[in-house]
Amino acid sequence: MSSMKVFLPALFCLFGFSASAQWLPFLKHKRYPALPEICSAPVQIKATALSKSVIKRAVLGSTSYSLSLNEYTVMKTAQHQMRFREYENASYSFNELAKIYVQLNKMSEAKWFFLQSNNLSRQQNNDRLTIANLIELASVKSTIGDFELAQQDLDEARSLAASHNWQDDLSNVQKSVNGLQRSKLVALKPEAGIAQTAEHNL
Repeated sequence: MSSMKVFLPALFCLFGFSASAQWLPFLKHKRYPALPEICSAPVQIKATALSKSVIKRAVLGSTSYSLSLNEYTVMKTAQHQMRFREYENASYSFNELAKIYVQLNKMSEAKWFFLQSNNLSRQQNNDRLTIANLIELASVKSTIGDFELAQQDLDEARSLAASHNWQDDLSNVQKSVNGLQRSKLVALKPEAGIAQTAEHNL
């Protein structure tokens, strides 16, 4: 009986260390400064909503305070899910956390969490979420000027959607491809890009 009393605390300590180790990659992740605010209306790829799998959570606010509060809440939820190996739920929490960072204009953090969500969704064979993550990643990469990498993400998303014949996702990918082309044009010829955007909105 006495040996059991010694064994149980040691087991809990070992589990706690193992669970905490899963979270070390984010704690070591280098945080970059937020991108500067753009006064003029930027041309961005429209973010896409998930086709079927919907995150059941309260609607995010738009103020800095409400976004920071949501960031803390979702972060704690994701930590809990990873600790208890709820990887499917964690993939959605990472996706949601990335979207919060997009709203906070913290693109390096947004990119990192979309990648974590994408890694988990691939492991879970959740192709719907993988497609959504790839489209969101393309949007973030386009925003920071990584147009070639953004195109690669969209090509993969299109291929995955086509393999299932998911017309709604194919349509979302095409919209993002069009947005990426406009972003490239703006980067090369700002005045031409603005004119094309105005024509597109008519």
